[in-house]
Amino acid sequence: MTPPLIHLAAAPHSAPVTDWAARIAWVVGLLVFVAFVYWLMRQGWKWRGTLQGDLPELPTAPDDAGEPRLALSGRYHGSTTAGQWLDRIVARGLGTRSRVELTLTDRGLGVVRPGAEDFFVPTAALRGARLDKGIAGKVLTEGGLLVVTWEHGDKQIDSGFRSDRAGEHPAWVEAINQLSSSQHTTEHTETEGAR
Repeated sequence: MTPPLIHLAAAPHSAPVTDWAARIAWVVGLLVFVAFVYWLMRQGWKWRGTLQGDLPELPTAPDDAGEPRLALSGRYHGSTTAGQWLDRIVARGLGTRSRVELTLTDRGLGVVRPGAEDFFVPTAALRGARLDKGIAGKVLTEGGLLVVTWEHGDKQIDSGFRSDRAGEHPAWVEAINQLSSSQHTTEHTETEGAR
């Protein structure tokens, strides 16, 4: 009589059967779910754009914008309602991330975005700049983001930029704050003189 262990070792084994129908059903179900989530996100983006439809057209750069004070190349990360870093603005293409070329002149801030709508922030609309660590959808290290606050229509907007050379950010903050404060001082003096 053969010992039981030898008998078990000699017993034929069948190969595991793969249930391809169940696997394909799971893969198709997962793809449908991902497509549905993407569709919901897209609808939310469109809905937000509709809600912000009262935002006026973005200003364009004047023919003579003046001599550049500063220029940088980097990335545009988006715009939000000023002071509310998660309230993304998507109307007028402000929600589109892109490469960016910024130019600061005495007339204002030129924002050139390849593949997205360019715009210009006149000096009178500049409200200041600061270093920050985040804006809707993008979080960086402390001070890694240049945030420019500006007014458009009746809305104050924070726009986030990151230079390819982050060491340039402090000079931009200083220059924009100086330019916007001198503009507001001039406006205040003119208003007082008119009285």
